[in-house]
Amino acid sequence: MIKRGLATFTLDTGKCPPWLFERMVRLGRSMTEVLIDEYGPDEYIKRIADPIWFQSLGTVLAFDWNASGLTTILTAALKEAIKDQEKDLGIFIAGGKGATSRKTPDQIETWGNRLNFNDEKTKSLVYSSKMSAKVDSSLVQDGYTLYHHAFFFSKSGSWTVVQQGMNTQNSTARRYHWYSDSFDSFVNEPHSGIASQLFKKKALNLVAKASFKNRKVSLELANASYLTLMKDIQILRKHDSELTKMIALKTGDEQLTIASIAGLEFKHHPVEYEDFGKSKYLEKILARITELRPQNYEKLLEIKGVGGKTMRALSLVSEIIYGADPSYEDPARYSFAHGGKDATPYPVDRKTYDKTIQILQTAVRKAKISPVEKDKALRRISK
Repeated sequence: MIKRGLATFTLDTGKCPPWLFERMVRLGRSMTEVLIDEYGPDEYIKRIADPIWFQSLGTVLAFDWNASGLTTILTAALKEAIKDQEKDLGIFIAGGKGATSRKTPDQIETWGNRLNFNDEKTKSLVYSSKMSAKVDSSLVQDGYTLYHHAFFFSKSGSWTVVQQGMNTQNSTARRYHWYSDSFDSFVNEPHSGIASQLFKKKALNLVAKASFKNRKVSLELANASYLTLMKDIQILRKHDSELTKMIALKTGDEQLTIASIAGLEFKHHPVEYEDFGKSKYLEKILARITELRPQNYEKLLEIKGVGGKTMRALSLVSEIIYGADPSYEDPARYSFAHGGKDATPYPVDRKTYDKTIQILQTAVRKAKISPVEKDKALRRISK
């Protein structure tokens, strides 16, 4: 069973040595061939969607367990490993790091043409790629900026997204995993997998189940008239300094708390740092969404030009004025691969633990690599 969550790692700098990358490609090719032969292309895609499996594969291929560079290098190594064998293996990888990530839609369309996919199937894959990136940049506002996006898919249309964001302030990276068969909506608990080392005290999480009411009111605002919506925005503008006092939780002094935000353990609120008075672009986008009148929250996010600031503005209006609180709980949940010996964050799942090791060991033993490389890989697994 794939667990839900996120993966967080220390931010790396520098480049992977050519000799290491070549070995990763060679071992990655052999293990991919074995895994697909044993379990099939769709199961391979499903396993890539599990951040622990993905991390374990990267570690077996000789990368540090907690290095952010594992994401970008492993993706590049796997992409290179299956080059010219994609059709035979039945799996395809689009995108990558930086500028390469922006080529993902074009690369998906190219493969769609080569594989004779119908237009609907290809468009669906492109849409999934774009929306997963937009969700993690606009609806999961946790302080991480996306810089890596890879889209894995099979002939049948099963897909996985592995994307990563960086936070330069605390020098960490966070990886987001998606799997096509593990969610029902792009805007409601869509992520798959668990593995996190860093938790934030607050993070605006608009895809949380607890944010349902906030999403509902935000959509109603988007379907109201532009003048009605701007009246609410003006309230936040006009009372910017007063709102700071209103939403401050009661401290040690005798300050009067006019509006206390229930359940929050911090003394400040994101609205304090917003400046609604200078953004003409925001006004332009708000005018567009009220004109288009999106049918649902996903359609709202899909509108061109709608990003994090727009969704945050609608969320704050929904919360501050209409009392529809969003979730400020970091969506990251767990810290260990298969549980901890002290039952933290949950008891060790020995069955899953042993199965992961067994599958990796079998793949390495069957891989067509030198005995020396095979022995090194098995030793890394044993650690």
